[in-house]
Amino acid sequence: MGSVNEYVVTSKVSGLRSQVVEILPGFLMCFVVGMAAAFVSDHYGGPTILYAVLMGMAFNYLSAEGRCVAGIAFSAKAVLRFGIALLGARITIEQLLSLGFTPIAIVLVGVPATIFCSIMCGKWLKLGSTQGILSGASVGICGASAALAVSAVLPQDKNSEKHLIFTVITVTALSTVAMISYPLMISVLGFDEAESGIFLGATIHDVAQVVGAGYMVSDNVGDVATFSKLLRVAMLVPVVVIISIIVTRQKSGSLPMKGAGLPLPGFLIAFVVVVLCNSTGYLPGIITESMIEISRWCLIIAMVGLGMKASFKELAEMGWRPMLLMVINTLFLATLVGTWLLLDGL
Repeated sequence: MGSVNEYVVTSKVSGLRSQVVEILPGFLMCFVVGMAAAFVSDHYGGPTILYAVLMGMAFNYLSAEGRCVAGIAFSAKAVLRFGIALLGARITIEQLLSLGFTPIAIVLVGVPATIFCSIMCGKWLKLGSTQGILSGASVGICGASAALAVSAVLPQDKNSEKHLIFTVITVTALSTVAMISYPLMISVLGFDEAESGIFLGATIHDVAQVVGAGYMVSDNVGDVATFSKLLRVAMLVPVVVIISIIVTRQKSGSLPMKGAGLPLPGFLIAFVVVVLCNSTGYLPGIITESMIEISRWCLIIAMVGLGMKASFKELAEMGWRPMLLMVINTLFLATLVGTWLLLDGL
């Protein structure tokens, strides 16, 4: 009996070792390219996620064949989901409640309205509903991070990864443009510091660009913009939950069977748990900071992997419609939030 157990354990260890050996070359390649992207971003400015995608695409040939294929696939999927789960370390319930009613109302209306606008405009542009949802969620919630999380629960097909890469690149580029142009816009609109912070936090796509734009204006604007942005990030949980449930029902053709369990991916449950744990205040600061940093690196590595699985030729073949959809979503959200704040200030 003992020899049988030892054989089973040995077999499992051997299998695990072979999996690690298979994954390691591609994973290390993604990690090294990710370090290069972070270096360029830290020393010369610009969004790390965008650099990671573009640098990864330069090594597209590695995902076609060879020793790196398994590791690239692992980085683009498993590492991605782990990084999304740890995103919850950025958020606490107390931070969200401290924002007051106006930014909460704007976000509760703006996020679903942007997704709905994206779906409708996507149909008008003859794009798929999944692409409309992905585009609307990335613009309405938190840019590349939302695109990654939402993509993980949407139905997958042969074009899914290509759509995700295109969305990440476009939303990051638009977010960078917004970071530069929106601070000029708020002065023209005559917003005070609180209104300026809410506008920047509720309209710019990525967290880093919100922080950059907010503190470019003033420390007070930066604080309000950051908190407003955190509220949008928190919308990632209910949005992904709803999308996951809808997708599950469509696949089964009915409501989930009683006792079948909640149709949610594990990484999403982990995300909620991390938010709740972080909200208790019992997590030491060093642990929270470590989780945020690990999440950041996981997403960088994942974006390199996704970039390696795409090519400029494939993205160019997608045409002008997806780009126009992203621009429409961005203008819609900015117009909605700006009009709301102008009317609220009258």
